[in-house]
Amino acid sequence: MAISRIKLKRFTAFEELDFKPSPGVNAIIGANGTGKTHLMKVAYAACDVSKTGKRFPEKLVNVFRPSKLYPGRLLKRQRGSSQCSIEITHGCLSLKTSFSNLSKVPSEIRVIGAKDWAANPIESAYIPVKEMLANAPGFRSLYSQREISFEEVYADILDRAFIPPRQGTPGAKRGKLLQILRKTMEGSVISENEEFFHNSKQGKIEFTLLAEGMRKLGLLWLLLQNGTLLDGSVLFWDEPETNLNPKLFRPLINILLELQRLGVQVFLATHDYVILQELDLQKTKSDKLAFHSIYRDPSNDELVCGTASSYLDIHENTMAEAFASLYDRKVARSIQV
Repeated sequence: MAISRIKLKRFTAFEELDFKPSPGVNAIIGANGTGKTHLMKVAYAACDVSKTGKRFPEKLVNVFRPSKLYPGRLLKRQRGSSQCSIEITHGCLSLKTSFSNLSKVPSEIRVIGAKDWAANPIESAYIPVKEMLANAPGFRSLYSQREISFEEVYADILDRAFIPPRQGTPGAKRGKLLQILRKTMEGSVISENEEFFHNSKQGKIEFTLLAEGMRKLGLLWLLLQNGTLLDGSVLFWDEPETNLNPKLFRPLINILLELQRLGVQVFLATHDYVILQELDLQKTKSDKLAFHSIYRDPSNDELVCGTASSYLDIHENTMAEAFASLYDRKVARSIQV
């Protein structure tokens, strides 16, 4: 089973959105401020509470961290009082919630379906833009004991990374992924006393001295080793291209497509043209892949989403427009010269 629907009404930047993801890889694109990260965060919050038993209202607030932790500030801004609603569907189950822009505490958020939702846990991981493994020593204890302005996704991903490796040998598919990562990283990842190290022929290198792009690949290694990413799990990744050398995009996309073949549902928000092209080039006929473009409808300036199965069919592709503009300017300058 996978997340099959995300319905939002007056939530953050969205007036109304009915998002139907693929059970495989979902590449979400759009200009800044079109809600790509918010879409993934709200779905991740729902997945997380199914596993941890936390209440969805508190998780929403901790994942988004609005000012003063007022839930009402998560509503789309407008004059007067208004209501928002969220509905996440996984298989035949739905988690629904609604609250107003006047809500100041999570207890004022109404939730429907929480009991059945919690009875069917969904393993998930959210990889934020900022890499956290290098900041691991002491962060989790600080986060649990002090009020610091970090969204809970940062503490959550460290919790996932510190889960011990699974016993026994990995299956053929998971073993293949680990081999790809080992080759790409030229080593593996180990942890000692809340520190992470890149372990290779050159010895152990602490993550504070390792390139940030390699740390991200190291995080994937850990999530595969400890079984967080297995059949039925969901991976959310915000801008995987950040601080990653473009030559590593090809093996990265290979890994994400292999995860989908393993049964992992993948959501990634990206601003990178090459990431999209690699997805389109490497996919096979049996792969489940969807490109989702979130953009503003010129008739009313509200956010809408268009979905396509191939790169060429993406409607409102801001990255393609930027590259076309760049090409046109280069041609124009060469003519002038």
